[in-house]
Parts: sequence; structure tokens; C-alpha cells
Amino acid sequence: MRNLEEIITALKEYDGEEVRIMEVCGTHTAAISENGIPDMLSPKIKLISGPGCPVCVTVTAVIDKLVELAMREDTCVLTFGDLIRVKGTSKSLADAKADGAHVRMVYSPMESIKLAEEDPAHTYVFAAIGFETTTPVYAMLLEEAVKKDLKNLKLLTSLKTMPEVIRWVVTNGGGIDGFIAPGHVAAVTGSGIFEELSKELGIPFVVSGFEGAQLLMTIYALISMKGKTGMKNLYKDVVSYEGNIKAQEVVNKYFEPSDSSWRGMGKIPGSGMTLRKEFSPFDAGSIGLDEDHMPPGCQCANVLVGKLRPYECPLFGKACTPDNAHGACMVSTEGSCYNYFVSGRK
Repeated sequence: MRNLEEIITALKEYDGEEVRIMEVCGTHTAAISENGIPDMLSPKIKLISGPGCPVCVTVTAVIDKLVELAMREDTCVLTFGDLIRVKGTSKSLADAKADGAHVRMVYSPMESIKLAEEDPAHTYVFAAIGFETTTPVYAMLLEEAVKKDLKNLKLLTSLKTMPEVIRWVVTNGGGIDGFIAPGHVAAVTGSGIFEELSKELGIPFVVSGFEGAQLLMTIYALISMKGKTGMKNLYKDVVSYEGNIKAQEVVNKYFEPSDSSWRGMGKIPGSGMTLRKEFSPFDAGSIGLDEDHMPPGCQCANVLVGKLRPYECPLFGKACTPDNAHGACMVSTEGSCYNYFVSGRK
């Protein structure tokens, strides 16, 4: 086993076949940029950001529905900060708020319980956006809402699952030699799902945390595994093979697998989670939100699946910056374009 210094040297001096490695977690994208990892690698090691930013992959139909709900006199939309600035077909939630819509940023979904209890005259709709990481939190929110019989609390869901989109990327993009498996997702699902994907797709996976040293070890491991199948878990202090069984159980109680639409990828079978029928009174209208209208010139769809690097988009750093985001990938701090811009990453 090489020490970190030897691994850094090996990555910088690598002169073998080109290796294309994709991270499918927005937090990994941010950590790679923050730690200056691209500058530590040989030009023959290509890091590609995948569809791991939940805000980025949310289609415009979801934003449009949230705007519609927020414009109602008796309804308030609750959301995390990043989603407020993402544009729908014509406006974002921030634009709608400026026009008088009821939009409120919260730091935790559980805040909506107190708001709904204290104000029964209004309906509170939480924008439930995310991957396997956040879905258990929304399930716990529903558990509390059911217990308290809150009729004025609903969810608009756009919940995604990771295995299916990885299959889509490999099938429709190709050229990926290895995946940095998403550590937060794996903490819930377990590392076992990535072992199964590796066998199916013939591509290695390494589950990683978010420290710079561990990411470097992960990249080194994937280069060593190029052309082979297999899964390694380098995040064992957080991720087990089986995952968080209790979280999986509470999710399965309230949600079931469904087809889901992804920005730039269309509808991917079995790639989402929707409320079970018995809990449909808590749904604010999530079904059938499939349309996606990209802003003119925006290349987020190609960036999300690794066909383009962010700086290859003609709008990058010109018409599209973090202060004036044209596309969703420049809005979120987990977005590929945002991280490439703020770090000067190439």
C-alpha cells in the first residue's frame, strides 16, 4: 500500500492510457475543486462531473408548478436556498416572490411542521428535491405530519435515485472508465448497490468520503482498477455494505419507485420516488411534471452527462456567472459550472 505522498507523485506522473473518471455527487464536485485536485493530476487523468446535483437535474416543469402554487393567496412554498434561483420556463421562485408570491426559505424540512401548525389557514408546500440522501428526511417529515394530522402540509416531490441514472450515463454517453461513488448516497443505500452496478456495467466503483486525501486515494484506486470490475469502499467509517436499514424502511413506508424526468436526459424508468397512493393527500401535484425548457444557449444538459466540460459552454463566464446564473448548473454550490467558475478549474 502506497502512502499519500507516493500516491500524489504517481497521479502527477501517470503516463498510461487516458482515464476518464466521473464523480456523481455534487459534494464531491465541490470537494475536488476546493482541494485543488485537478492540478495534482496528470493530463491523462480526466475528471468529469456527472448528474449529482439535485437542483441541476430538476426539470423546469417542477419549478413552474412551484411558482404556480406560490402565487396562490392561500399557499406558501417552502424550499432550500439554492432552488429559489433556478429558473423555470419563464421565472424562478425568486422572481415570483418579487411579484408577490409566497416563498420562504428554510434550513430544515421539519420547520414546516411548526409553520403549518401555527397557521392552519394557509397550505404549506415543501419543495422536496433530492436523492437518496434527503429522501429519508422527507419521510420523517411525513411521519410527523401524519401523526399530527396536518391537512395543510404537502410535498411537491422531485426525488431521484442514483443507480438508474448511472446506467443511463454509461449507456448513452459511454467512455467512462470508473466512478467515484457518492458517499452520502451510499451511507443510506449501502455500498452493495455499486458492487452490483460494477458487475452489470463492467466498470469499477470506489465509494469515497470528501477529504482531499481520500479523494486522491480514490482516484488512484480507480486508475489501478481500469478495465476491471469491482467495488471498493474507502468510506467505511460512514458507509456499510447494507446501508442504513432504518432509513430505507421509513422511505419505503411513504415512497415507492417511479419513472422520473431528468434535465437533459428525459424520463428514465425507475429513477425516482413518489408518494404511495395511501399518502396522496400530502401530494401537491407531483405527477406528470416532465417538461423541460432549457434557456437559449444553455448547455447544462450536456454538462450533466459529461459530454461537455462547463467551460466549453459558450455562455460560461460570460452571460452565465454565479451572480447572473443562466442555467441551473451555475446556481447551486454543488453545480458543475459553479464549481468550475469559482475555482478556475480546467
